[in-house]
Amino acid sequence: MTDATLSPPRFRHLGLPSYVVLLVVLALVVSSVAATAPSADKLVRGITRLFAPSGLFTQMVPPDFSRIEPISWKLLETLQMAVAGCFLGLIFAVPFAILATDRLSPHPVVRSIARAVIALFRTVPDLVWAIIFIIIMGLGPAAGVMAIMVDKIGFAGRFFAEAMEETDPGPQDALRAIGASRLGVIVSSVFPACLPSFTATSLFALEKSVRGSAALGLVGAGGIGVDLKVAFDLFNYDEALAIILLMLALVIAVEQGSGWIRRKLI
Repeated sequence: MTDATLSPPRFRHLGLPSYVVLLVVLALVVSSVAATAPSADKLVRGITRLFAPSGLFTQMVPPDFSRIEPISWKLLETLQMAVAGCFLGLIFAVPFAILATDRLSPHPVVRSIARAVIALFRTVPDLVWAIIFIIIMGLGPAAGVMAIMVDKIGFAGRFFAEAMEETDPGPQDALRAIGASRLGVIVSSVFPACLPSFTATSLFALEKSVRGSAALGLVGAGGIGVDLKVAFDLFNYDEALAIILLMLALVIAVEQGSGWIRRKLI
């Protein structure tokens, strides 16, 4: 028997329904690119205008750091919004995730409702949540914190629930057999097994919150986004570039810090 006969096939054989699905997906991709992607000619003209003598890039360089002190305070407010909203979102995501987990939810109806709420929070963009909370609470960082909180309940709740679903049921069944309560099983068996996944998800949620909180100010929810919008509205593109660079530095610092924490804890 030759090696070619012994070697496994490179691709799994697909039936007719699978080929039909692949063709439909391929047709969707091709039609989407053809209908929405910019043409090469239009893209080249846009890039040329960007670097023209009077183009946007020329007006943005060099960046204007003359207002670095008030901008830095707004950047700090952005970080505080992200931390507060992420912390509250992670706290509330835990009970939602428990209720959405098959083995831990008290009833299938409760599980379905919890999953629907998590899906709703995850589906609606954080900018829309920010507008809703601005209507409820008024302009300012409080609306941004609430928007981040709701977004993080949807983001973390899904991954927390999946992590608890994947835990070994053996220790949980053993604890139930000796009379442990539902809360005892969760605290003694589920949480310790899920701690690495919870930590990684929480740190990724914080990174996502920092990036998202900068954009919430565009709709009036506080933070550095307000200054960025004003700079563009007043055609102060050099100041806008300074704000973007400071935002980039903040995001990189948070990502590096969370990466260091992940390496230490996981």
